[in-house]
Amino acid sequence: MGNMNIPRFVAACILSLGTIAMGNAMDRDVQDGMTGENDGQEYTWEQAGKDSCSLYSVNGCGKQMKYRDVSYPTPNYDREKVNEVQGIILHHTAEPTVERSLEVLTSKKRIVGTHVVIDTDGTRYIMCEPTVVTYHAGASLLNGRERCNEWCLGIEFQGNTLEKPLTEQQIESAVEYMVPLIREYNIPIGNIVTHEMIRTAYKNRHPEKKCYSKVDITQTEYKRVMKALEEKL
Repeated sequence: MGNMNIPRFVAACILSLGTIAMGNAMDRDVQDGMTGENDGQEYTWEQAGKDSCSLYSVNGCGKQMKYRDVSYPTPNYDREKVNEVQGIILHHTAEPTVERSLEVLTSKKRIVGTHVVIDTDGTRYIMCEPTVVTYHAGASLLNGRERCNEWCLGIEFQGNTLEKPLTEQQIESAVEYMVPLIREYNIPIGNIVTHEMIRTAYKNRHPEKKCYSKVDITQTEYKRVMKALEEKL
């Protein structure tokens, strides 16, 4: 075991605090393990909380960005599939603090994940690379295609937009995160939607199936994000 004892112990302590439901965002079990392999590099809990301009940051090292990227890897991702990066799903965490949000999104008891959490000050907690398949969309349908986890990124805004609007910093940070990805992967603007939109579409196609409670941003905040994004594209 060697040096892996400490990070595994820390992870176990974090995960033991418990979680609340953020939607059933998975359709199969995920293998255990606190490390993941992406592009030949192994990530561990020892890296959590450190400033990131590594593979976890879409912006890379040496580029001047307004908002900070902090690596906070989640163990909740598919070890076999590669994300096609052809859509972006917007959520809010509905948690009172970013610490609580990160706790939920790294729990192996309630296996959910995302690619990035954006705090109210604009700080981005990078949980996995864009090409990683993680569990944020659940039962979903976007523009006629299901299983959005496999081809869409997840962005979680810290907070609950039913109670409080997104901060300007959150919107600016989200745009800063999305623009390079949209350009690199040619993501259609029509494939940037909210969780509610993909869940409603799935439910309309499959009325006989149960759809779990959503964690979503309001349409008002969605329109604010999209307006700011379109101004930068």
